Amino acid sequence: MKDFLAISDYSSDEIQDLLDVAVKLKKEYFEKGNEPILKGRVLGMIFQKPSLRTRVSFDMAMRHCGGDALYLSPNEIGLGKRESIADIARVLSGYVQALMARTFDHAHVLELAQWSDIPVINGLSDYNHPCQGMADALTIIEKFGSKSKGLNISYVGDGNNVTVSLMHVSALLGWNVTVGTPEGYDLNPRAVAIAEDIAQRTGSRLTFVRDPHQAVKGAHVIYTDTWTSMGQEEETARREQVFPPYQVNAKLVSEADKDVIVMHCLPAHRNHELTDEVADGEHSVIFQQAHNRLHAQKAIIARLFGVA
Repeated sequence: MKDFLAISDYSSDEIQDLLDVAVKLKKEYFEKGNEPILKGRVLGMIFQKPSLRTRVSFDMAMRHCGGDALYLSPNEIGLGKRESIADIARVLSGYVQALMARTFDHAHVLELAQWSDIPVINGLSDYNHPCQGMADALTIIEKFGSKSKGLNISYVGDGNNVTVSLMHVSALLGWNVTVGTPEGYDLNPRAVAIAEDIAQRTGSRLTFVRDPHQAVKGAHVIYTDTWTSMGQEEETARREQVFPPYQVNAKLVSEADKDVIVMHCLPAHRNHELTDEVADGEHSVIFQQAHNRLHAQKAIIARLFGVA
């Protein structure tokens, strides 16, 4: 692994290996603390978009493993504006040992990786969110077991970057995916084509529907996300007219498998896409999921450095 830009860049075995490392590092952390396998290494963190979970989880992942992290705010780096991305990548390659970038434009992440001499991690782009996808898979495995082929993963809401990575990791692990979105809010067609190619190899089944109730029938996992992502604020009023039927509430959850888990990548707009009753209820794993960002990212960083 040179970079971690998209889950679909890797094979099923490679993704399973990463998840196995995450399980090992999480267990080690709670038993005795992690070994300082990242000692002497610094992760540069480039933020165009702010984030509680991304910043803290990457920072603490480095600290737990003996390394350090350097936060670079939007005011300090204007990707492609004040300075070219190529120059930024080459400058930072001489200062730190890896980069994580949380950007609006996926092309910016790709260009950083192209010009960087050090590993680049996609902390989020408008196309996908691979670190979130790995944390999601880790959470599902903790609930259902690592060899649970044929799980039914259902996503309802906006077909966004989080959905892309969830779909790809699920397909690679042999889980079935149903995506329920309103018309006009479908997934990126290129991402769907990639998922379909993966599914042909793994036996995963992909289904795309409009009806959220149809989407959750037989679901072992119900996943949702905010109706309006950062950068889409001007669409808020229109989206709030479209998405209420896709709210994950007690009635929708009752239509899934009796042991269903409910997931959300956070931050949640409570009582919009997800009700308080569900978010704080017996089926919710949203905080376990958030905490798993830390451990999944330890595995990604460790593998990029070849130390785990």
